[in-house]
Amino acid sequence: MTAKRTVKQITVSEMGNSPMLAKLLQKNRWFGELPQDVLDELLALGRVRALQDGEFVYAKDDQPDGLYGVISGSARISNIGQDGREAVLAILSPGSWFGEISLFDGLPRSHDTVASGPTELLMIPRTGFHQMLERRPELYPLFMRLLCRRIRISFAMLEDSALLPLSSRLAKRLLMHAHNYGQTDDDGRRPCVQLSQESLGQMLNSSRQSINKLLKQLEALGWLQIQYGQILLLDEDALTQLASGAPLPRGTRIAP
Repeated sequence: MTAKRTVKQITVSEMGNSPMLAKLLQKNRWFGELPQDVLDELLALGRVRALQDGEFVYAKDDQPDGLYGVISGSARISNIGQDGREAVLAILSPGSWFGEISLFDGLPRSHDTVASGPTELLMIPRTGFHQMLERRPELYPLFMRLLCRRIRISFAMLEDSALLPLSSRLAKRLLMHAHNYGQTDDDGRRPCVQLSQESLGQMLNSSRQSINKLLKQLEALGWLQIQYGQILLLDEDALTQLASGAPLPRGTRIAP
């Protein structure tokens, strides 16, 4: 287990109007709703943090410093129980954003977030972010929608773990990441999720083999497409029905 430590000495560089970083904002389903001048201001506020594998973005109970977006690599959000076991809540891929709860309420971080592999993050400092909101109070409803969406998801996850079969929990987790952490394909039309099958297994307390079987079954139904490094969601309506607890179509073999 990686020693708990928050990185103090990190690479921080001024951002320019980088097309790659602008795309990080624009391809995110939620940030894509913001006006272009707001996106430009967020980019101007941003800083790049480079971390090595196992380095902490922040540790549980750290004071909030800003909002984070994954440029490359991935960020693992988890907590360690008293017995030493790790509960993985999310593994966030490029295009994902996190840290918004403490950004608004000002309370200490509720989870550990650690870099998985060499990782670059875009950090928008809390102070500059709130100064922007003071100048642009009309933006508050947009950001509140994000927070409310995350709260609803948290309650749903608690219920799902007790009531839903693995197929439904997998569909729900894919939709959750696509709509709240993920991004869209190159055409900007279809949601995609950049999560490995091993990561999905860790988040759903299942084996990689069971996740692989289920994904192949859903691909055969035409509901998603497994691509290199990502999963493209093709039929959100069907996946939404499955996520609600509806059974797979008759004749579909269910992974154990």
